Amino acid sequence: MKKFLSLLLVLLLVLGTTASFAEEKMLISVISKGEQHAFWQAVRKGAEDAKEKYGVDMFYYGPPSEADIQLQVEALKAEMAKNPKALALAALDTASVMTELQECIDKNIPVIGFDSGVPGAPEGAIKATASTNNQNAAGLAAEKLLEIESLQAKLKEATAEKPVIVGVLSQDATSESVTGRTTGFVNKFVELAAAYGTVQVQGHTNWATDAENPAIIVHVEIGASPKIDDMTNAANAILNKENVAALFASNEGAVAGVLAATADGSEFGEGGRFNGVLVAGFDAGAPQKNAVRNGWFVGSVTQDPYMIGYLAVELAYKAAMGEEVADVDTGAQWYTKDNIDEPSIALLVYD
Repeated sequence: MKKFLSLLLVLLLVLGTTASFAEEKMLISVISKGEQHAFWQAVRKGAEDAKEKYGVDMFYYGPPSEADIQLQVEALKAEMAKNPKALALAALDTASVMTELQECIDKNIPVIGFDSGVPGAPEGAIKATASTNNQNAAGLAAEKLLEIESLQAKLKEATAEKPVIVGVLSQDATSESVTGRTTGFVNKFVELAAAYGTVQVQGHTNWATDAENPAIIVHVEIGASPKIDDMTNAANAILNKENVAALFASNEGAVAGVLAATADGSEFGEGGRFNGVLVAGFDAGAPQKNAVRNGWFVGSVTQDPYMIGYLAVELAYKAAMGEEVADVDTGAQWYTKDNIDEPSIALLVYD
């Protein structure tokens, strides 16, 4: 009987230990900028799918709005008390989380930035960032425009006496995301359009170039301010030029200006004043999606919030496992009237 009880006790201990090992999972804490916007809901979906793939426990929090800095700080403090194996953070205000970031350094807890990341974090705190490469994303718009045969035909026929103009509209020349998109589009378009003739960039001095007898002109127009009236005026400044073939609007503010100048985009349609001008946008929102659905915009670029969340958790897992990690471009997608309702795209084109 004693032998039986001893064996039973050993068995229970073994089973108990095995069960505890089976139940213990790596904890990854994910602190985002918000939860209310469809963008952040897509981020969360990506994070949850990565959690399932890597078999980790995950705590995900986003404050009610992106103005709730203190709520984000309190959530971060609560997570630090749990000693997570890794942390993914999109900081609303880096200065407010400096203590926690230093604690992560002291405890050797790897931190992964995502979306806008954690600009100005202490050196060594952030192991990698999962975010959109704005230059690559805007370059995608240039590639897609130059795949259109009607634009190719206009570029082939362009001459120095009658140059073709391609406009770029941006709301400022200072913010990192907007300037990155402007640069990305200009550089890629110039690279690809050079196959058709001499290209010159005009307009804003940040992007202007010299070229002799250009047949193709990329004109960069910056609004006097991000206000809708200023962006509408800037859009008109491009559209009223002679021989405009295409236009790229680099963010939702620029798109709003284009739409305001063209009766919600309808004047790019059949019979409209600007019929034949090809327009590519960036971001989403109901008015822009409507212009795409109607074919008034040939398409728009959207960030990929799903992959932002997915790759943030993937990087956090790898860093916690001791792997070397590096910044990653979470990519962008091109949507048109033909694919806007496909599930993989619909998740990304939020209102």
